[in-house]
Amino acid sequence: MLQTGRGDLSFRAGALPAPQERYRLHVEERFLHRRFVIPVATLGLLIAALAGCHRPPSPDVMATVNGKDILRSDVEKYYKASLGDNPQEPSEEQANIVRLNILHQLIEDEILQQRAAKLNLAASDEDVNAKITEMHAPYTQEEWDKQLKQRNISLDDLKRDLRRSLTKEKLLNKEIESKINITDSDISSYYGAHKSEFNLIEPQYHLSQIVASAVPVQQGPNLQTGKGPNEGDAKKKIETLYNRLRSGEDFGAVAIQFSDNANNASNGGDMGFVYESALRSEPDAYNAISKLKPGEITEPLPIYDNGGPGHRVMGYAVYKLLSHEPAGQRELNDPRVQQTIRQFLRESHAQLLKNAYFEMLHDQATVRSYYAEQILKNGGQ
Repeated sequence: MLQTGRGDLSFRAGALPAPQERYRLHVEERFLHRRFVIPVATLGLLIAALAGCHRPPSPDVMATVNGKDILRSDVEKYYKASLGDNPQEPSEEQANIVRLNILHQLIEDEILQQRAAKLNLAASDEDVNAKITEMHAPYTQEEWDKQLKQRNISLDDLKRDLRRSLTKEKLLNKEIESKINITDSDISSYYGAHKSEFNLIEPQYHLSQIVASAVPVQQGPNLQTGKGPNEGDAKKKIETLYNRLRSGEDFGAVAIQFSDNANNASNGGDMGFVYESALRSEPDAYNAISKLKPGEITEPLPIYDNGGPGHRVMGYAVYKLLSHEPAGQRELNDPRVQQTIRQFLRESHAQLLKNAYFEMLHDQATVRSYYAEQILKNGGQ
């Protein structure tokens, strides 16, 4: 797969320029459970409090977030989707681990949804329908229905997941993104401390991509289904999108709407800079891209799971050459250097603020996981 000096860029991840790769923040999310002590004066008051406030939940309730139930049926839906067509059933312990992870994600999401509702930032029906229209555009109705069936998801489920995703995006844009300001002084200071990182030791290609996946793509709260498009579906989709590009549609807009690479689709498919040596490891891609002039696109190319022809096809991609950079030192007055640093600093700061924001919301929330309590009570058996 295409790589920079450090990371995989061809399909799984959106590439970041060198300073971003070196200083990307990896912050572990933590989950806090709070226990409240209720002072009582008499045994009778204690019994009354227990009877009124700690009534055992319905077996269908796996957790609560500020009194809002998270149901077993929702956890099971995502659990079954995660299994897909795998003929081998996981052990009971493995199944419990998967369910706990799903439940954790649902709790995380519910905390954010409640915060958005409090700030009147919930996605509207118009927002959801507009997104559905974008997703539906490349397909006939028959093909669209097939896509939903392959992913084992109903239209109502898709709309619900989209509503929650769009709501989260609106919340973070208001609470985080709108508060970030990267100054020229910040950029100058970073360049002074990391000048050597802008001395290119070999030529680089700045690329964008549009991907049609032949493997399952993400569904639900950051989960993958085991079912999804096959190689034929992916090839048909990329050819449809390629024809739209040839007819004059904007590459970035098409990537945002239709690319299956969730790591860079929102950035118009921008992969960042790819070293020539990494590009040469994919002969088909190198031969096609090296012939391009800035602004031109390749024909659809296969993406292999490891190495090249003879391996499993994971999907197809169309690449656009944004620029071809020769080796040598890049100076601060280069607009591309400034943009690279600005983007890196903004994304780093956003990641820090998001993690602090999530931690604050956890502190303010009252969360109880009955499923986790049950597993501990049973000793993990």
